[in-house]
Amino acid sequence: MKRLLIPLSSMLIILLVVVSCDIISPQDTPPTPVDLNFKSAEIIKADQQFAFELFSEISSLSTEENIMISPLSVSYALGMTHNGAEGATLEAFNDVLHFDELTRQEVNESYKDLMGQLVTLDDQVEFTIANSIWYRQGASVLDSFISTNREYFDAVVEELDFSDPASVDVINDWIEEQTNDKIKDMLDQIPPAAYMYLVNAIYFNAEWKYTFDEEDTFSGDFNLEEGGTETVDYMQIEQQFGYTRQEDYAAVELPYGDSAFSMVAFRPADGISVDSFITMYGQEEWSNLVALSATQEVNVHLPRFKYEFKSLLNDPLTEMGLGIAFGGDADFSGITRETDLYISRVIHQSFIDVNEKGTEAAAATIVEMRESSIGNFIRFDRPFVYMIKENSTGAILFMGKVGRPVYE
Repeated sequence: MKRLLIPLSSMLIILLVVVSCDIISPQDTPPTPVDLNFKSAEIIKADQQFAFELFSEISSLSTEENIMISPLSVSYALGMTHNGAEGATLEAFNDVLHFDELTRQEVNESYKDLMGQLVTLDDQVEFTIANSIWYRQGASVLDSFISTNREYFDAVVEELDFSDPASVDVINDWIEEQTNDKIKDMLDQIPPAAYMYLVNAIYFNAEWKYTFDEEDTFSGDFNLEEGGTETVDYMQIEQQFGYTRQEDYAAVELPYGDSAFSMVAFRPADGISVDSFITMYGQEEWSNLVALSATQEVNVHLPRFKYEFKSLLNDPLTEMGLGIAFGGDADFSGITRETDLYISRVIHQSFIDVNEKGTEAAAATIVEMRESSIGNFIRFDRPFVYMIKENSTGAILFMGKVGRPVYE
């Protein structure tokens, strides 16, 4: 497990690995860039595309007003699982994750390269990525599968008595520890046919580079998508930020710490619903954002928000083309030759707290394997989208939709 522990307050998260496309943001000293080789840059581009597709699918299938995922967490959990896929199942993984012509070795090396650098980028940001694999006591798991995930994903690998009810607590306690107790009780039960759990956990905690003064926070109306308003607390700040206003949206970039990470908040234009914006905004638009943005004086009114989100990703991933991995035709012979396995559940849970000091965010992904038997002014007073990214690569750590700001 790679950890960087530095006392700071507040949040951030990672949605997925992305290609370099940071918006211009003010800074005294340029942050340390992530130095990636060509293959690592290719996988970041692939993860970027996966991030937008997954977020769009989840948004279209979910009835929740507030959504948040970590594409990076899902990518790492599926990346470990990818090492056990063969045949048509492997082809489906490569297609959905956009690995294209990359070899499995190149994919693994890229994940390792990225993880090793992301967690040490900014000494003012607490950011950790942790992976683990838990398999049923007595199960026959190929040494090659275990050694590969230990080497390239720094995964903790443990044999566990799944028949013992306490095993659920063992896995949940590990997730809670890696996410600073922000992701709790994620796994509900271990079914009799469960064979293996592949788990990723991400934690992010950072103060804004330019903090909001709590004395400037005020109450105001937030316009709900279905009509009507709700009173929320708006933080406000006037500062030099990366800013763009296009026909369909306005966006501002709020940096954290030494500017290695930042949040980009998008306000869809009037007449465009937040769900429509999610559908129309993809990797190409994200890649062009840096060219459209410039550092300007901006007065920002951003509501405080804090919420949790939990979702089963089976349907979104199936819609994206990974359906074979969830059924009887799945081929995970790279994990074991003793029995046939399939993915029974991909569980994702996230947490975010955005306040005057900064952002605290966490996410975890569980892959359960079973046997087969106005001017420069922007107020986010209507549903909006946000993304948290690493700036030198554009890696998307987290993505979210706020349909109703809640802060309890």
